[in-house]
Amino acid sequence: MDYITITKENIDTEHICCAMSGKQSLAKKEWLKQRFDEGLVFYRSQERGKCFIEYIPAENAWIPIEAEGWIYINCLWVSGAMKGHGYSGDLLDACLRDAKAQGKKGVCILCAQGRKREFLADPKFLAHKGFQVGDVSDCGINLMYLPLAEKSEPPRFADCARHPRVDGAGFVLYYTDQCPFTCYWVPRVAQAAQEHGIPFQAIHITDREAARRVPAPVTTYALFRDGQFLTQSILSDKKFLALAGISDGLARKPRNATTG
Repeated sequence: MDYITITKENIDTEHICCAMSGKQSLAKKEWLKQRFDEGLVFYRSQERGKCFIEYIPAENAWIPIEAEGWIYINCLWVSGAMKGHGYSGDLLDACLRDAKAQGKKGVCILCAQGRKREFLADPKFLAHKGFQVGDVSDCGINLMYLPLAEKSEPPRFADCARHPRVDGAGFVLYYTDQCPFTCYWVPRVAQAAQEHGIPFQAIHITDREAARRVPAPVTTYALFRDGQFLTQSILSDKKFLALAGISDGLARKPRNATTG
Protein backbone atom coordinates (compact mmCIF):
# COMPACT_ATOMS: atom_id res chain seq x y z
CA MET A 1 0.00 0.00 0.00
CA ASP A 2 1.18 3.50 -0.84
CA TYR A 3 0.42 6.40 1.47
CA ILE A 4 0.07 10.17 1.19
CA THR A 5 0.34 13.03 3.68
CA ILE A 6 -2.42 15.62 3.55
CA THR A 7 -1.10 19.19 3.79
CA LYS A 8 -2.34 22.75 3.39
CA GLU A 9 -1.15 22.57 -0.20
CA ASN A 10 -3.17 19.52 -1.26
CA ILE A 11 -6.10 19.29 1.16
CA ASP A 12 -8.55 21.07 -1.13
CA THR A 13 -8.08 18.46 -3.85
CA GLU A 14 -7.65 15.31 -1.73
CA HIS A 15 -10.27 13.27 0.09
CA ILE A 16 -9.98 12.74 3.85
CA CYS A 17 -11.26 9.19 4.14
CA CYS A 18 -13.98 9.54 6.75
CA ALA A 19 -15.85 12.24 4.80
CA MET A 20 -15.77 11.96 1.06
CA SER A 21 -17.78 15.06 0.13
CA GLY A 22 -20.36 17.60 1.22
CA LYS A 23 -20.56 19.89 4.25
CA GLN A 24 -19.05 17.22 6.51
CA SER A 25 -15.87 17.23 4.44
CA LEU A 26 -15.67 21.02 4.31
CA ALA A 27 -16.05 21.46 8.07
CA LYS A 28 -13.43 18.81 8.78
CA LYS A 29 -11.03 20.24 6.20
CA GLU A 30 -11.32 23.72 7.69
CA TRP A 31 -10.59 22.28 11.13
CA LEU A 32 -7.51 20.47 9.76
CA LYS A 33 -6.21 23.57 7.98
CA GLN A 34 -6.13 25.42 11.28
CA ARG A 35 -4.18 22.60 12.93
CA PHE A 36 -1.40 21.99 10.39
CA ASP A 37 0.74 24.86 11.72
CA GLU A 38 0.36 23.31 15.20
CA GLY A 39 2.04 20.11 14.03
CA LEU A 40 -0.96 18.02 13.02
CA VAL A 41 -0.29 15.18 10.58
CA PHE A 42 -2.96 13.48 8.47
CA TYR A 43 -1.51 10.39 6.77
CA ARG A 44 -3.71 8.13 4.67
CA SER A 45 -3.72 5.42 2.06
CA GLN A 46 -3.20 6.52 -1.51
CA GLU A 47 -6.09 4.26 -2.41
CA ARG A 48 -9.49 5.75 -1.70
CA GLY A 49 -11.07 4.33 1.45
CA LYS A 50 -11.15 4.52 5.24
CA CYS A 51 -7.48 4.05 6.07
CA PHE A 52 -5.71 6.87 7.90
CA ILE A 53 -4.02 8.15 11.02
CA GLU A 54 -4.28 11.68 12.40
CA TYR A 55 -1.96 12.88 15.18
CA ILE A 56 -0.62 16.04 16.78
CA PRO A 57 1.82 17.13 19.53
CA ALA A 58 -0.08 16.49 22.74
CA GLU A 59 0.40 20.09 23.89
CA ASN A 60 -1.82 21.12 20.98
CA ALA A 61 -4.36 18.30 21.28
CA TRP A 62 -8.02 19.18 21.79
CA ILE A 63 -8.37 16.91 24.79
CA PRO A 64 -7.94 17.33 28.58
CA ILE A 65 -4.63 15.51 29.06
CA GLU A 66 -1.26 16.31 30.63
CA ALA A 67 1.25 14.92 28.14
CA GLU A 68 4.00 17.42 27.40
CA GLY A 69 6.54 15.97 24.97
CA TRP A 70 4.19 13.25 23.68
CA ILE A 71 2.32 12.74 20.42
CA TYR A 72 -1.43 12.32 20.73
CA ILE A 73 -3.22 10.23 18.09
CA ASN A 74 -6.57 11.85 17.32
CA CYS A 75 -7.75 9.00 15.16
CA LEU A 76 -6.45 5.69 13.77
CA TRP A 77 -9.10 4.24 11.50
CA VAL A 78 -8.99 1.31 9.10
CA SER A 79 -12.31 -0.22 8.08
CA GLY A 80 -14.25 -1.88 5.31
CA ALA A 81 -12.19 -3.53 2.58
CA MET A 82 -9.04 -2.04 4.09
CA LYS A 83 -9.22 -4.21 7.22
CA GLY A 84 -7.16 -7.35 7.65
CA HIS A 85 -4.13 -6.33 5.57
CA GLY A 86 -1.84 -4.89 8.25
CA TYR A 87 -2.51 -1.28 7.30
CA SER A 88 -3.18 -0.23 10.91
CA GLY A 89 0.35 -1.37 11.74
CA ASP A 90 1.73 0.57 8.79
CA LEU A 91 0.02 3.76 9.90
CA LEU A 92 1.10 3.38 13.52
CA ASP A 93 4.69 2.64 12.45
CA ALA A 94 4.74 5.84 10.39
CA CYS A 95 3.55 7.81 13.42
CA LEU A 96 6.20 6.21 15.64
CA ARG A 97 8.96 7.01 13.13
CA ASP A 98 7.85 10.62 13.06
CA ALA A 99 7.66 10.79 16.86
CA LYS A 100 11.21 9.42 17.14
CA ALA A 101 12.47 11.90 14.55
CA GLN A 102 10.94 14.73 16.58
CA GLY A 103 12.50 13.44 19.79
CA LYS A 104 9.14 12.82 21.44
CA LYS A 105 8.66 10.75 24.59
CA GLY A 106 6.19 8.48 22.82
CA VAL A 107 2.62 8.35 21.54
CA CYS A 108 -0.73 8.12 23.31
CA ILE A 109 -4.33 7.45 22.32
CA LEU A 110 -7.77 6.83 23.80
CA CYS A 111 -9.50 3.46 23.96
CA ALA A 112 -12.24 1.80 25.99
CA GLN A 113 -11.59 -0.58 28.85
CA GLY A 114 -11.74 -4.20 27.77
CA ARG A 115 -13.48 -3.94 24.41
CA LYS A 116 -13.67 -1.90 21.25
CA ARG A 117 -16.09 1.01 21.29
CA GLU A 118 -17.18 3.23 18.43
CA PHE A 119 -14.88 6.19 17.73
CA LEU A 120 -12.17 4.82 20.04
CA ALA A 121 -9.11 2.70 19.31
CA ASP A 122 -9.10 -1.08 19.70
CA PRO A 123 -7.51 -1.93 23.09
CA LYS A 124 -6.46 -5.41 21.92
CA PHE A 125 -4.59 -3.98 18.96
CA LEU A 126 -2.88 -1.40 21.16
CA ALA A 127 -1.87 -3.98 23.77
CA HIS A 128 -0.47 -6.19 20.99
CA LYS A 129 1.65 -3.24 19.86
CA GLY A 130 3.03 -2.70 23.36
CA PHE A 131 0.82 0.12 24.61
CA GLN A 132 0.25 0.46 28.35
CA VAL A 133 -2.53 2.11 30.36
CA GLY A 134 -1.44 5.56 31.47
CA ASP A 135 -4.68 6.69 33.10
CA VAL A 136 -8.31 5.66 33.49
CA SER A 137 -11.49 7.74 33.42
CA ASP A 138 -14.51 6.95 35.58
CA CYS A 139 -16.55 6.44 32.39
CA GLY A 140 -14.44 3.49 31.25
CA ILE A 141 -12.17 5.25 28.77
CA ASN A 142 -8.42 4.67 29.05
CA LEU A 143 -5.49 6.80 28.00
CA MET A 144 -2.92 4.36 26.61
CA TYR A 145 0.68 5.14 25.73
CA LEU A 146 3.72 3.66 24.03
CA PRO A 147 6.98 5.14 25.34
CA LEU A 148 9.96 5.82 23.10
CA ALA A 149 12.23 7.24 25.78
CA GLU A 150 13.27 5.52 29.00
CA LYS A 151 11.82 6.72 32.31
CA SER A 152 9.30 9.00 30.64
CA GLU A 153 6.45 10.13 32.88
CA PRO A 154 3.25 8.57 31.45
CA PRO A 155 0.61 10.91 30.04
CA ARG A 156 -2.34 11.58 32.34
CA PHE A 157 -5.89 12.84 32.17
CA ALA A 158 -6.72 16.20 33.62
CA ASP A 159 -9.08 15.91 36.60
CA CYS A 160 -12.06 17.04 34.51
CA ALA A 161 -11.47 14.11 32.15
CA ARG A 162 -10.72 11.58 34.88
CA HIS A 163 -14.04 12.31 36.63
CA PRO A 164 -16.52 13.34 33.92
CA ARG A 165 -19.67 15.05 35.13
CA VAL A 166 -21.85 18.07 34.37
CA ASP A 167 -24.49 19.88 36.41
CA GLY A 168 -28.19 19.87 35.69
CA ALA A 169 -30.84 17.57 34.27
CA GLY A 170 -31.44 16.51 30.71
CA PHE A 171 -28.97 15.94 27.89
CA VAL A 172 -25.81 17.99 27.45
CA LEU A 173 -23.56 17.46 24.44
CA TYR A 174 -20.02 18.77 23.92
CA TYR A 175 -18.68 18.47 20.38
CA THR A 176 -16.07 19.80 17.95
CA ASP A 177 -15.59 19.82 14.18
CA GLN A 178 -12.77 17.28 14.44
CA CYS A 179 -15.09 14.50 13.29
CA PRO A 180 -17.04 15.37 10.13
CA PHE A 181 -20.14 13.48 11.21
CA THR A 182 -20.90 15.92 14.04
CA CYS A 183 -21.61 18.57 11.41
CA TYR A 184 -24.35 16.37 10.00
CA TRP A 185 -25.88 14.72 13.06
CA VAL A 186 -25.77 17.29 15.87
CA PRO A 187 -28.31 19.69 14.28
CA ARG A 188 -30.62 16.75 13.53
CA VAL A 189 -30.41 15.51 17.12
CA ALA A 190 -31.08 19.03 18.42
CA GLN A 191 -34.13 19.31 16.16
CA ALA A 192 -35.42 15.91 17.25
CA ALA A 193 -34.98 16.86 20.91
CA GLN A 194 -36.92 20.08 20.38
CA GLU A 195 -39.74 18.36 18.51
CA HIS A 196 -40.15 15.78 21.29
CA GLY A 197 -39.76 18.13 24.24
CA ILE A 198 -36.48 16.61 25.42
CA PRO A 199 -34.21 18.92 27.47
CA PHE A 200 -31.07 19.16 25.35
CA GLN A 201 -28.11 21.54 25.13
CA ALA A 202 -25.35 21.28 22.51
CA ILE A 203 -22.08 23.07 23.27
CA HIS A 204 -19.89 23.60 20.20
CA ILE A 205 -16.19 23.67 21.13
CA THR A 206 -14.28 25.95 18.75
CA ASP A 207 -10.87 26.43 20.37
CA ARG A 208 -8.20 24.31 22.04
CA GLU A 209 -8.36 25.93 25.46
CA ALA A 210 -12.09 25.31 25.72
CA ALA A 211 -11.56 21.73 24.55
CA ARG A 212 -9.02 21.14 27.30
CA ARG A 213 -11.61 22.17 29.89
CA VAL A 214 -14.36 19.83 28.68
CA PRO A 215 -15.51 17.61 31.59
CA ALA A 216 -14.90 14.37 29.67
CA PRO A 217 -11.97 12.34 28.30
CA VAL A 218 -13.28 12.86 24.75
CA THR A 219 -14.17 16.19 23.14
CA THR A 220 -15.13 15.22 19.60
CA TYR A 221 -18.50 14.08 20.94
CA ALA A 222 -19.32 13.74 24.62
CA LEU A 223 -22.97 13.23 25.55
CA PHE A 224 -24.21 13.50 29.15
CA ARG A 225 -27.60 12.70 30.65
CA ASP A 226 -28.63 14.07 34.04
CA GLY A 227 -25.00 14.87 34.80
CA GLN A 228 -23.57 11.44 33.94
CA PHE A 229 -21.36 10.71 30.93
CA LEU A 230 -23.37 8.62 28.49
CA THR A 231 -21.45 8.00 25.26
CA GLN A 232 -18.76 9.14 22.83
CA SER A 233 -20.61 7.55 19.90
CA ILE A 234 -22.01 10.05 17.41
CA LEU A 235 -25.74 9.37 17.41
CA SER A 236 -28.27 9.70 14.65
CA ASP A 237 -31.54 11.40 15.55
CA LYS A 238 -33.27 8.00 15.66
CA LYS A 239 -30.67 6.51 18.00
CA PHE A 240 -30.85 9.57 20.22
CA LEU A 241 -34.64 9.32 20.49
CA ALA A 242 -34.37 5.63 21.32
CA LEU A 243 -31.83 6.48 24.02
CA ALA A 244 -34.24 9.08 25.37
CA GLY A 245 -37.02 6.49 25.49
CA ILE A 246 -39.02 7.90 22.57
CA SER A 247 -40.29 5.10 20.38
CA ASP A 248 -43.78 6.10 19.25
CA GLY A 249 -42.56 9.01 17.09
CA LEU A 250 -45.27 11.31 18.46
CA ALA A 251 -44.13 14.91 18.81
CA ARG A 252 -44.58 16.77 22.05
CA LYS A 253 -44.56 20.43 22.91
CA PRO A 254 -40.99 21.76 22.26
CA ARG A 255 -38.87 22.86 25.19
CA ASN A 256 -35.25 23.45 26.18
CA ALA A 257 -33.33 22.32 23.09
CA THR A 258 -30.44 24.62 22.24
CA THR A 259 -27.19 24.62 20.31
CA GLY A 260 -24.29 26.97 20.75
